[in-house]
Amino acid sequence: MSNLDLIQLVKEKVQLLKAYRVENIDCEIKLHANENSFPPPPEILKQFEEVFKSTELNRYPDPDCGSLKQTLAKRLDVAPENLAIGNGSDELIQILLQVFCDPGETVGFPDPTFAMYSIIAQGMGLKSQTHPLDDQWDFKAEPFLETMEASQARIAFLSYPNNPTGNCFSAREVQKVIENFSGIVVLDEAYHDFAGKSFLSELPKHNNLIILRSLSKIGLAALRVGYAVADPIIIDQIDKVRLPYNSSTLSQKLTERLLNHFAPVQKQLDALIKERDRMIRELSKFKSFKVFPSDANFVLFRVKQDSDALFKQLMESGILIRDLSSHPRLKNCLRVTIGTPGENKAFLEKMSHIIK
Repeated sequence: MSNLDLIQLVKEKVQLLKAYRVENIDCEIKLHANENSFPPPPEILKQFEEVFKSTELNRYPDPDCGSLKQTLAKRLDVAPENLAIGNGSDELIQILLQVFCDPGETVGFPDPTFAMYSIIAQGMGLKSQTHPLDDQWDFKAEPFLETMEASQARIAFLSYPNNPTGNCFSAREVQKVIENFSGIVVLDEAYHDFAGKSFLSELPKHNNLIILRSLSKIGLAALRVGYAVADPIIIDQIDKVRLPYNSSTLSQKLTERLLNHFAPVQKQLDALIKERDRMIRELSKFKSFKVFPSDANFVLFRVKQDSDALFKQLMESGILIRDLSSHPRLKNCLRVTIGTPGENKAFLEKMSHIIK
């Protein structure tokens, strides 16, 4: 019988990691994961039924995602050669680090931002160089670039809008980074559908720019579909290390159907944007809250009382949001995903009851 000290066999860089954990507690109302709280519209479900009936589950998926790329290319007005499909945009972040970084090299990004940039980098033996955001969760390009260049960062990630703060950085400052950074600039536009802002038009002018997008936030979180838009040379390098069949047949076909019948989904997105603005107004009525502007499908707010206690009271009432207090810049900060009007109403009523 083997009885090895397994931890001693694990690489030190992995031992030092903490797993990225999201609360997945069984609550009636889940407003913690930045998903689309609306179920797929009936028109979309009908399209999905046709896909299920026609899919040969005994066959491997298209390794190239050719049909889905054609649909995305038409929608984005780019060539299919500019596209790579990932198992969520997380996989593409990991692939980009494989393509452009050797162990010991540096990846840069603002702070606070999406935790997976740092977690993936550390797991691959890379260093992370952060640059602090200001009190409005924004930055100036010159000091940011100085920080990146001093650390010899190979890639700079900018979440646009930024998660967890919710805002889009100053477009002028982002443009300066794109024009002056000597490495790869990745604009993570996972929440683009709620912001309506993008740097996609800059791609033909800057071959070091990569745009990441996700279908998870608009209603397909279960399918795990993300994509990168970049120079064909970069796409070719991504394909060298991308695992074969990384996107399932159902993920490809269902996504394609949704994109080709987008009108009912757009109605949901419009409703969520309207609800986001209402949520900001209503939360701002609480005198003990500091509510931050949002271009995404969630709202960040800081409370004067113990955020952990408030989080637990909401959870015990059947409402799950996200407590971000573990980050030093986000002490007593909570993040609530925008839900359906009924879910948002229940959240606000419960919050009002707890605060009183």
